[in-house]
Amino acid sequence: MDGRHEIKLNINAVDCAVLRARLRALAKPDENAMPDGGYIVRSLYFDNFEDKAVFEKLSGMSRREKFRLRYYNGDTGFIRLEKKSKANKLCYKESARISAEDCGALLAGNLEILKRPDNPLLMEFYTTARYQNLRPKALVDYHREAYVYRAGNVRVTFDSNIRVSNSVSGFLNPSLATIPAASGIILEIKYDGFLPDIFRDVLQIGSRSETEFSKYVAARFV
Repeated sequence: MDGRHEIKLNINAVDCAVLRARLRALAKPDENAMPDGGYIVRSLYFDNFEDKAVFEKLSGMSRREKFRLRYYNGDTGFIRLEKKSKANKLCYKESARISAEDCGALLAGNLEILKRPDNPLLMEFYTTARYQNLRPKALVDYHREAYVYRAGNVRVTFDSNIRVSNSVSGFLNPSLATIPAASGIILEIKYDGFLPDIFRDVLQIGSRSETEFSKYVAARFV
C-alpha cells in the first residue's frame, strides 16, 4: 500500500469561493456529489481511556493511527470501517465494509463480530481494540465538496459545517442532533508522488498557512 501526501489549510468563505471557481476549470467534481455539489460525511472515532489518538495527534508523533466508522448522506446501508495511519509524513488509509447490524453490535460492545479471518482489517481492529481497550469516543458530521484530477491522483476537498456529538450510540441515526465544533473551512489536498505545478498555482499553497486541524480532536474539546 502506497502512502499519500496530505496538505491541510484553514481558509474562509471568500477563499473557498475563489478556489472553487478555479478548480472547476481544472478538475472534475467527485462523482458521488449530491445536487448541491457535495455530500455529508458522518464518522465515529475510536480511542482508549487514555485518549491515545488525541495525545499522538497533539504531540505531533510522526507515526500514529486511528480507527473510525463512516457512512455518507445518511445511508447506513453502506458503512465502512477505516484505519487511517501516518508514517514519515505520508498518509495511509485502509477500509472494509461492515453491515449496519454488525455496526450496531459493535457499538453495543460486542467485539466478537469483528472476528472475520477472511477480512484482515476487521481482524486487525478486533485485536487492536481488545489490546488497547478501544471504545467509540466521538461522532463528527460535516459537509464535503470534492474535486479530482488524474495526474498525480490529486484530490481536493472543502470541509465545512463541522458538527459533533458525544452520543456515540446514535451513530446509526442520521437525524441525531449535533453541535458546531469549528468555524471556517478546511481545505485538504491529497496526492501521490507529486503535486502538479498547475495545482500549486491555482491553489496558491505557498501563501497560506498549513494546519494540523483534526476533526476528532476538535470533537473531544467542544
